[in-house]
Amino acid sequence: MAECCIREAEENDLPELLELYVYLGDNPMPDNLENVAPVWREILQNPRYHILAAEKEGRLVSSCTLIVVPNLTHGQRPYALVENVVTHSDFRGRGFGTAVLHAAKEIAAKEGCYKIMLLTGSKKESTHQFYQKAGYSNTIKTGYCLKLE
Repeated sequence: MAECCIREAEENDLPELLELYVYLGDNPMPDNLENVAPVWREILQNPRYHILAAEKEGRLVSSCTLIVVPNLTHGQRPYALVENVVTHSDFRGRGFGTAVLHAAKEIAAKEGCYKIMLLTGSKKESTHQFYQKAGYSNTIKTGYCLKLE
């Protein structure tokens, strides 16, 4: 992988992060960043919410979200959720997505999580191979979603 920096997103990263999220599909850039600001502040203030970013030459090129969830089972060890895994189309296949997933795994391990869960809506075999190569399995549990809109 080309040299990059993996770090937690910061307050001033919001516009660039939202531009990156457009690559998730069916996720247009918000018309007004002021409407997004309260949610962004809430995320930044939550110590269990981590938005990891791969930065290359001063530009965000990949990101994922990790949320650590307190838990009453498994010896009261938390679990983690990974969401919004995205890499800018110009930077795919260069290890940036794998790097942010690896950073998420390190945080989850440090927080004592006993597992990380990840769902994908992609039907592309290449996407499934990407997650499997990163250590995720689609045979351990069965995932279901209930859309509320």
